Amino acid sequence: MNIDQSKIVVTGACGFIGSHLTEALIERGCEVTALCLYNPQGSYGWLHNSPLLDHKNLRVELGDVRDFQFCKKLLKGQDAVFNLAALIGIPYSYQAPQSYIDTNITGCYNICQAAMEYGLKRVMQVSTSEVYGTARYVPIDEKHPKQPQSPYSASKISSDAIALSFFYSFDLPVTIVRPFNTYGPRQSTRAIIPTVVTQIARGSDVLELGSLSPTRDLNYVADTVNAMMAIASCDDAVGREVNIGSGREISVGDLVRMISALMNHDVEIRQDPARIRPKNSEVERLLADCSLLKQLTGFSPAFSLREGLVRTIEWFRDDRNLSAYRTGFYHV
Repeated sequence: MNIDQSKIVVTGACGFIGSHLTEALIERGCEVTALCLYNPQGSYGWLHNSPLLDHKNLRVELGDVRDFQFCKKLLKGQDAVFNLAALIGIPYSYQAPQSYIDTNITGCYNICQAAMEYGLKRVMQVSTSEVYGTARYVPIDEKHPKQPQSPYSASKISSDAIALSFFYSFDLPVTIVRPFNTYGPRQSTRAIIPTVVTQIARGSDVLELGSLSPTRDLNYVADTVNAMMAIASCDDAVGREVNIGSGREISVGDLVRMISALMNHDVEIRQDPARIRPKNSEVERLLADCSLLKQLTGFSPAFSLREGLVRTIEWFRDDRNLSAYRTGFYHV
């Protein structure tokens, strides 16, 4: 399938990755229906201030993937769907696991069922590297065991399985795309990079952080989005799970020091107990094996970690963007 100029639905379009994906698809000539979670304020999230908000090929819908009838209306007449609608905050999943089941699992089922009824050409279920848990071996390929170390990761393992069951049982053209840790403009301060950058940008000399020892495979958002579109265009990726990553890892502590150096600001790091995951829940190491992505699409990341961080820091340093964040406030 060539996704250029196709009719595509992006669920979770109001979020960090979803808003970037929506814009990238429009730039490729697609007609995009962007689903944002219904809210009484009529907010489109990060799409609200997008330069492409009034583009003729963008239609924004407010709704909820938990409602099957709504999903049927949403997908009628479409060619493909990228399902990014999900609850993603890991700490909150300890407090409200049922809500993750409802949104992530039932929502995925509703999207797949509606896609099957209307004969969509491609269903892209967006997963997460959290499904692998702490690495048993590195680099982590798609055959690595799944380890549900949080209710969030359990819900994503389940939703991926639901999606693949539609491929095996009903020939629905499903692909599981599995980004490792994505960062960049618009990311929530639930993630480490915005947490550090926003605190430093506001002049903080002391950073309140969680564990510094875990390692992550970090990917600039433009690379993640471009990899998703490359996979969607690859017929051989149907029925597969495909990692998206950089093939490099860095510890949280070294990452903080790198950001501090790039922002030319020395900081003291203090551990905040509220930010520590429960025992046995912390994912200690993530490092992607992306050889399947390369084999299927020829895709390679365009941004080094340093280049991506520089762009991210520049965006957050703009007062118009920084003002949207509550610096130093930890929310699950």
